[in-house]
Amino acid sequence: MLPCMASWIYRFLLFCFCASHALAADTLYQGDDSLSSSNTLVSKNGLFTLGFTGLGFAESNASYLGIWYNNDTSTPFWLANRGKPIADNSGVLAIDGSGNMKLTCSGGDLVDFNSSRSSASNITAILEDSGNFVLKDENSGSQQVLWQSFDFPTDTFLPGMKLGINHRTGRTWSLMSWLGDLVPTPTGAFTFEWDTNGKELVIKRRDVIYWTTGPLRSNTSFEIPFLDAAVLDFSFINISNADEDCFMFTVSANQFTPQGQRNFSMWQLRFDGGIEDLSTGRVYGRSSCKGNNKDGGCERWSGPACRRNRNSFELRRGYFVNTVPSKDDYNSSLSISDCMDICWKDCDCVGVTTRGNNANNTGCTFFYGSFTQDLSGNAIQYHIIVQDSSGKRKRNWIWIILASVGFVSLMGLAGLLWYLRRRRLGEEYLFELLRMDATNDMLELENDGNKGHNLNVYSAATIMAATNSFSAENKLGQGGFGPVYKGTLPDGQEIAVKRLSKSSGQGLVEFKNELILIAKLQHMNLVRLVGCCIEGEEKMLVYEYMPNKSLDSFIFDQSKRELLNWKKRFEIIEGIAQGLLYLHKYSRLRIIHRDLKASNILLDENLNPKISDFGMARIFKINDLEGNTNQIVGTRGYMSPEYVMEGIFSVKSDVFSFGVLLLEIMSGRRIQRLLEIDGHPLNLVGYAWELWKAGNPFELVDPILRESCSKDQALRCIHVGLLCVEDNAVDRPIMSDVISMLTSEAQLPLPKQPAFSSARSIVEEKSLSKPEEIGTSINSVSLSTMDAR
Repeated sequence: MLPCMASWIYRFLLFCFCASHALAADTLYQGDDSLSSSNTLVSKNGLFTLGFTGLGFAESNASYLGIWYNNDTSTPFWLANRGKPIADNSGVLAIDGSGNMKLTCSGGDLVDFNSSRSSASNITAILEDSGNFVLKDENSGSQQVLWQSFDFPTDTFLPGMKLGINHRTGRTWSLMSWLGDLVPTPTGAFTFEWDTNGKELVIKRRDVIYWTTGPLRSNTSFEIPFLDAAVLDFSFINISNADEDCFMFTVSANQFTPQGQRNFSMWQLRFDGGIEDLSTGRVYGRSSCKGNNKDGGCERWSGPACRRNRNSFELRRGYFVNTVPSKDDYNSSLSISDCMDICWKDCDCVGVTTRGNNANNTGCTFFYGSFTQDLSGNAIQYHIIVQDSSGKRKRNWIWIILASVGFVSLMGLAGLLWYLRRRRLGEEYLFELLRMDATNDMLELENDGNKGHNLNVYSAATIMAATNSFSAENKLGQGGFGPVYKGTLPDGQEIAVKRLSKSSGQGLVEFKNELILIAKLQHMNLVRLVGCCIEGEEKMLVYEYMPNKSLDSFIFDQSKRELLNWKKRFEIIEGIAQGLLYLHKYSRLRIIHRDLKASNILLDENLNPKISDFGMARIFKINDLEGNTNQIVGTRGYMSPEYVMEGIFSVKSDVFSFGVLLLEIMSGRRIQRLLEIDGHPLNLVGYAWELWKAGNPFELVDPILRESCSKDQALRCIHVGLLCVEDNAVDRPIMSDVISMLTSEAQLPLPKQPAFSSARSIVEEKSLSKPEEIGTSINSVSLSTMDAR
């Protein structure tokens, strides 16, 4: 009886011991416990996971032991064996009887994390809520830390990590980038470090300073701002004593996501030298330090005399005229940054790209001869050294001046006086024009802040020369305002010129409206106004040039729409939302755009969205909620029901237009296109609503995205789009709530029956607004002057 009882007690205790270990999902125990490809460790709060990952490379069987955030296995912030990939799934992490933690595989030992001097019997490794993986001796009174991942960072900086030096051990804490986007090896070109002498953060490229923040000014700012404080509330810490000199950062514990989780921040040093926050998607560092530019903390590259002071690299699409053969370097240890450095030091090199036929996109191909730019968006991208011809012109003028000092000096002085007088007269005319017949709101905006308009005033001759006399080859398109032309100013800056047509339905009011608004508004998702021309009957607006034109030329084009993958479409959606939020909440006065549509969203060279065309926008004081008008202007399908039926407009009118635009981006279909369900003709909003009611909203997603997109994220975008197009303005969310809905996982309210969802609604809207054809802006009526109420 006693032996049976003893056996039962032994089994019971063994069961309890195993159960206690099984419940501790964040801890690895010494002995028989181990971590393999079939299991993971998850931190107590569920944010961090330790396990084996293939980094999302479908073409590779290699695996790595890593830690990742929020279930994103393709983007680990720490790798144990970044230079020693495991060729199969045989990787095992365990703590042996001597207390040594080792990573092994079928090929032998890979990583020995700590070497214990004597055997220890109670060693554990725990994945903490901070993301730190810590090896501890539980027998010591203070739970001695034997090893921790925060002491060995890879390419990502987390709150609680340190950059700097440990004076006691001599260990330095720094980040090292991947070699390429597919190569995590610790041989990357860039390091992210804390300069203990200058008290500043620096990025080095092959041990040479590439970018710097400037000195730390306070616990919230550096000399050169590089963080988006509007997203997260950062606090910086510099510890300097006999033991260590280091930099750390924290994120305010009082900031939470809509689902109640504390905001987090992780700074990843990218392979191209930029700093990207993995949790918000914001790029903080500078990947544009490519040559002699010194903007935003960039350091000028060293190079031969042939690289003039203003040369730099630019990423452009096009092709080479092969007068000189290209040259290949198959060295797999060369990243794109190394390739650019080699090209920079070769006076004959014009451009460079990586060896795209290599499995990991390393190695270089150097190009010579002549490069021709292609703006169609279909050509290959190259890193091109931009040649600046202004230096040569300047030297020629110096020789002319030296040859005839007296004559040129007199002519130059006379010309300068004439130019200053002409500029002053032009500015005075512009000053009076902006005030003539202006509304009170316009005057308040103009008088707010500094009183200058900060605009370049160009002569008609300058614009004529820039656009090749408004040639047909330079014409970009035609709008209600008039034709739009591409041009190049004498300093080489590319511009887009909107020329007020004499037959345009828009006039001086719209011209002044857009001129005042865009001149005062500053945001990365709003188009930038460079200047204007007001001379005789000529009235022109000069904008920064957008090489990729408008959003509608992509999402409604069968071939170009494939260039907008899911990640880029979501970035465009978020960028438009951020631009609208700025107009509605963060600009000096509340701005209602009133004509938000796909053709008024311009895309820069990186396909970043910029809201344009403010001719129909209205200005509100911060406390004003809505206005009304008897003259309805806008574009069919994008106008809210209260605006079409009653002439009432508010920020919710723009929210309605954003909802329509969101559904267009998701589906690749125009709002005016008629679709059918069970023989009933529907517009895009009605089609989305019927699919939602039937429980099949994912069918709305553009077919080219269905395999690659995040289904949950896509469904959330459709859900938010339907909330934005609800019939009653009061039911629609404001833009700050829209952004929160798009970027969080909080539960959303159910949408109600949207407005204008049937074919009959389209006909009613058409008869009301009397347009000429579907899809064009209504510019045949004048914009009424009104006061917001």
